[in-house]
Amino acid sequence: MNVPINMQQKENGMQHVLKRELHKYAARYATEQERQGSQGDGRSSIHYPALFLFVGDLVKPAVSAVHDINQLKWDNEDGVVYVHIGTDDASNASNAMNPVDAVNATNSFHHDAPQSSAYGSMMNMDASYQEKARSGYGAASSHENAQVTYHRLPLPTRQAQRPSKTLRKDVHRSFHESGEALFGLNRTMRRVSTRIAEYGRLYSSFDRIYVTVITRADDPLNVLLPEITKLAETILAQSFKSVQTDLHVLVSEMEQVDSFGYASAAGLAFLRELDYMQSLDYKFSGNLLVTEDGISIPVNHPAAPLFDLVYVLSDKNERGTGVPGGWIENAEIICRICLLKNRKQEESHEDRAVIASTGANTYNNTSFKNNIRTTSDQHGYASAGFAEVRRPNKPIALTVLYHLYRYLLARMQQEPDWSIKDKMSFFGLDVSSVERKVEGLLPSEDLVSGMSGIMTHNRSFAEIKPLSLREAERALYGEGAEAYFRENVVRPVQERVRERSSSGSLRRQAEQSHMEHPEVGYFQWVAWSDGEPGSVREALLALIRDKSMQLESARELLEQRQQERVEDQPIKRALFRDKQNVRNLIDCLLERVYEPKVDLLRLENELHLLRIYDTEMEELNRYSRQVTSSLEALERTLRGAAEDSIAAADEYIGQNVMEYYGRVTEELITDLEARRGRDVWFEDRYMGDMNQLATEGSERLLARLMEVCRALLLSAEPLRLPFEEELLQRANVTITYRDRDVLTRDDLFRRLYRTLEDQAVVRIRVFDYTQEHRYEEKYFFGDHHSAFMDYAAHAEETSRIYKLGVVYEERSSGVEKLNLMGGFHLEDLMVYRNGKVYYDSYTENGYELHPADLAEKLSPLG
Repeated sequence: MNVPINMQQKENGMQHVLKRELHKYAARYATEQERQGSQGDGRSSIHYPALFLFVGDLVKPAVSAVHDINQLKWDNEDGVVYVHIGTDDASNASNAMNPVDAVNATNSFHHDAPQSSAYGSMMNMDASYQEKARSGYGAASSHENAQVTYHRLPLPTRQAQRPSKTLRKDVHRSFHESGEALFGLNRTMRRVSTRIAEYGRLYSSFDRIYVTVITRADDPLNVLLPEITKLAETILAQSFKSVQTDLHVLVSEMEQVDSFGYASAAGLAFLRELDYMQSLDYKFSGNLLVTEDGISIPVNHPAAPLFDLVYVLSDKNERGTGVPGGWIENAEIICRICLLKNRKQEESHEDRAVIASTGANTYNNTSFKNNIRTTSDQHGYASAGFAEVRRPNKPIALTVLYHLYRYLLARMQQEPDWSIKDKMSFFGLDVSSVERKVEGLLPSEDLVSGMSGIMTHNRSFAEIKPLSLREAERALYGEGAEAYFRENVVRPVQERVRERSSSGSLRRQAEQSHMEHPEVGYFQWVAWSDGEPGSVREALLALIRDKSMQLESARELLEQRQQERVEDQPIKRALFRDKQNVRNLIDCLLERVYEPKVDLLRLENELHLLRIYDTEMEELNRYSRQVTSSLEALERTLRGAAEDSIAAADEYIGQNVMEYYGRVTEELITDLEARRGRDVWFEDRYMGDMNQLATEGSERLLARLMEVCRALLLSAEPLRLPFEEELLQRANVTITYRDRDVLTRDDLFRRLYRTLEDQAVVRIRVFDYTQEHRYEEKYFFGDHHSAFMDYAAHAEETSRIYKLGVVYEERSSGVEKLNLMGGFHLEDLMVYRNGKVYYDSYTENGYELHPADLAEKLSPLG
């Protein structure tokens, strides 16, 4: 059967709504477990103020990703400030996207605009925008909220077709020629500096500020990185004694499909400029500070690398495989590096004792910089990898919700131990109920006996005696008796029956009976009204057949009566009293003909009423089946959402979630019912009448279900196990007694340790995997009470060739690992080597990829 398009669209729309609500529910639970003490998880604090500076339109999705991660992880994140500098009008969005939307926005952006990976969002600049740019419009165009500032530079970075051959050069020139652009940037950065100062109470020290600059290698706006960075540092230095600036360069190798050539060439151009900025003799001077009176003040950078450290992060790891989630996933690495360098140290004596016993080291920025410096004293570059193993909170929330609903649905589907008589009575179809209803349709006996007063024709008994009862009635009454019976008996009955036929009395009776027997709902209504053996409808149809046979017999009996002769009737005859004999005949007619007619009418209407009930039962079956189908569809939706969430988790971390939490949910339900009664779920403050909820729609039912699950199950102790214990129990949930494959705690720790190491692969591909100056540091983030953290601190301690650090946080829901690797040169990168051929080709074809005054300062391309 083909489903109508509008109905299919409605169902798809409802599925979308339900999935969206389930995503919110799971995300809320995961966030609560991250933030609150219900899992024993605390949040770290940063010691000094922090500023995240995003440069370029392509990096805009990272703003909300970094912001949301910090908001989740950092206790004093409210004092962190984020600034995005771009040229896109969309930068003036009123709200930052969440991480999921950010990823979707990034993906859709690159699918919809093939040129975007080559030169970002540089398309479709109309004449009015060009005019505004020439007039300096937008210099002060920025959008701000408490923490995030979007600033738009009025620079012509959009092109109608393909990137200009001098795009990066033109961006650099336009910025320096536009006094309004520089003034607007000055004003924005000063407002940002003032806002940071307002958050001083949130930090332990206000002497230093950490600035994290984030850009995409192929974004043309990074040609202004020296100007933007030095201006920000200069303005911030007026409030802080020290400004430490790191750069994170995001490289996208996976997106280069439609416009890989220019993107590779532009990316390599920036990397060459970056190598120059990081040289030991790099100097910079420019009139960047602008006063309100238009006076320019020079800013100088002495001979030194521009950035303290430079991290290069790609959407491919050093094994050459793509990173799920693309380059936006590097936001987690950026946040963790910033926390590592700027974490507020609050270790207790116990923490310090643990650190001393494990030999674990804390991060030292100066030591790391010195260790990645090459033998030629050339500045080295760094990269990182990140992995986390934690309790899969979103899959847990969805799985427990599914199993709870599955249990409640099974309760709704339970068949009560009722006889067919009890089921008939539930619908008001038992014999006594039907007879009462039919009696209510028929007139009283007085109305029938009143027919004796109808005027008759003047006929003698002798004339009538040889006739049949039918002929005698017509001789006496003509059509009068039948008309009287029809008008005063039959027609009122028919009117009452018509009223009843459109009233839906069977459904009303079922709903009324449901109030007395709440365990009998739509699933039972469907089963009892479907006509299958043992159903109420089967009994109703059998009753209809019996009544039909009775009616036929009654009609035959009436016909026989009407054919009987008057002289054969047991009429009391009086001699010489003809009128009395006629009166006695009339009484006989009423008794022998019209009282059977009333009985016949009773049977006809009883049969008619039963057929009405049968029609209503068909309608009740259709309606109930729609409700039960929606209830069953919701079960499939919940299971699908749980399975999708489990599949999205790491294969190892997500193992046995459905099986284990099915058992946990069953145990919680059993315990709760033992303490509070089996019907606790159906109290008004919890699920209430689920049959009634089902009629209000799946969205309403799901909302109540999620509230009950949060209140009664998700806060239970079995869902608050430390992640190692939870993972161990879940790994062994399918193991039978005496099974030799039982996972021990040591086995679990070895797997966890290997999983973290395998997933924390550095997110950049170096041409020589074991490059000469490779230096590594690895850091675990976890709870100091965690047995696994103790294991990790001592694992490979006799053979490790890297520095190991442990960062203790108040968390029991998981452990994280951050791998730092440095000491390589940019020319060691695969992306650098792969981009050379495009850089050379574009240069030979007249593309000017560098500012005019910078090209001759760059070292030769190796």
